[in-house]
Amino acid sequence: MGEFWPVSDVLAHLAGRWRVERSVRDLASGTEGHFSGVTVFGGLEGGGLLHEESGTFTWQGVARPATRTLRFLPGPAPGTADVRFADGRPFHALDLTSGRYLAGHPCAADLYRGEFTVRDADRWRTVWRVGGPAKDLVLTTDYEREG
Repeated sequence: MGEFWPVSDVLAHLAGRWRVERSVRDLASGTEGHFSGVTVFGGLEGGGLLHEESGTFTWQGVARPATRTLRFLPGPAPGTADVRFADGRPFHALDLTSGRYLAGHPCAADLYRGEFTVRDADRWRTVWRVGGPAKDLVLTTDYEREG
């Protein structure tokens, strides 16, 4: 098997509960943080998945509860997704039919560039590089299916 694991239907693949480990590195200061928690992809009325992440984020020795909600809606092509913020604003497209996808999202003066890779049926990773006048970050998140 190659380095990437193709996924024919991203929404069907992501449905369920995942353990999450994320490292956050500030390249400008060298500061590092860590998030540990779970993400649940549950069904949305009308199709798609509600992504609900919760856990603990530790930054500069201070641990705080952290949550994030996204909407993964059916994309324009079969098996793809249209990822949106909780309020419905567009975030990025997602197509894992090759097992790998590159996404971009401009946010004010910053640019988010994401790489999504699927390792096998139960493991996938995202790496977001955030650059701009106020940010120089790398966020690496590993997901492992629970159950």
